[in-house]
Amino acid sequence: MTQPDFAHRVLAWYDRHGRTQLPWQQDPTPYRVWVSEIMLQQTQVATVIPYYTRFMQRFPDINALANAPQDAVLQHWQGLGYYSRARNLHRAAQTIRDQHHGVFPQTLAAVEALSGIGRSTAGAILSLACGQAHAILDGNVKRVLARYHAVAGYPGQSAVQRQLWQYAEQHVPPSRNAAYTQAMMDMGATLCTRRKPACLLCPLQADCTAAKQGNPQDYPAPKPKKVLPEKQRFALVLRNPHGEIGLEKRPPSGIWGGLWSFPEYADEQAALHALHTDFADSPAKQPPMLKHLAPLSHTFSHYRLHLQPILVDLHMSDTRIMAADRWLWYNTTQAFSGGLSSAAQRLLKNLKEIT
Repeated sequence: MTQPDFAHRVLAWYDRHGRTQLPWQQDPTPYRVWVSEIMLQQTQVATVIPYYTRFMQRFPDINALANAPQDAVLQHWQGLGYYSRARNLHRAAQTIRDQHHGVFPQTLAAVEALSGIGRSTAGAILSLACGQAHAILDGNVKRVLARYHAVAGYPGQSAVQRQLWQYAEQHVPPSRNAAYTQAMMDMGATLCTRRKPACLLCPLQADCTAAKQGNPQDYPAPKPKKVLPEKQRFALVLRNPHGEIGLEKRPPSGIWGGLWSFPEYADEQAALHALHTDFADSPAKQPPMLKHLAPLSHTFSHYRLHLQPILVDLHMSDTRIMAADRWLWYNTTQAFSGGLSSAAQRLLKNLKEIT
């Protein structure tokens, strides 16, 4: 199949079967498309839609997002995971406000320079919102091209990725680029799926090398498996005499960056040492009550965390642990106004069930 035929068939399929009613397709401004593309990284469309709708209601434009406190942004991201996406989105909005007069940049290089935006995401934004002719290479498009051209190897390897980018560039049509970009993503999401691809419904089936070989599931090659390291941590769940729970704001970068959680320690000895040096009452008062709660586990991309929470009932004044904006007492009967780590969400839920 010639390159124009490839795009022609994809566009013809899209005109009949493509998705056109997604929220970010209505009034597809660069801002609206940008937010959707960031949310859709590592998250499925059905999950994103309600988050996107609420996010747009709270942050309707770039300046609203840039001027909002990070806590508000993280709160509206809560549940989507991969919180670095939200922090980068917020940071990039501030860059656009401060360096681009609040107007989303219109060149590939300028968009790629923004926090959290790579080559494929930049191309998708400018294509979908501005109709510019740029190739994209998200997970869905990688799968379509890897099968069509029978590209062997894991796409995360640089040589394989370079080859896929070459094919992606070759197939970009001279017109209707926004429709073509959406069509490629739709085909990967609805036809050329990871398991049980619907080859008989695919407009590219007649010329797809993997389909001819009868092994489309072999492409692209999966990520090489590796054993995730296991980490054990201990968390202090501090409760004051009023029943409020002490929360600590995590550093802005790293795991659960910028979210509110419980103070964590490498081992139980360190946790108890911190309890007695940083949080304990005076010797004249009775020692705090300790209780080991049910442990919980959480898998990150590069390790698996096993967290042992220790519930501590304190006999102290509220001011003892307050330090600038790093600490707060949370009344669990009220809605929390910031972003909570997934560990904090689960532990707070468990606390409500046992108290």
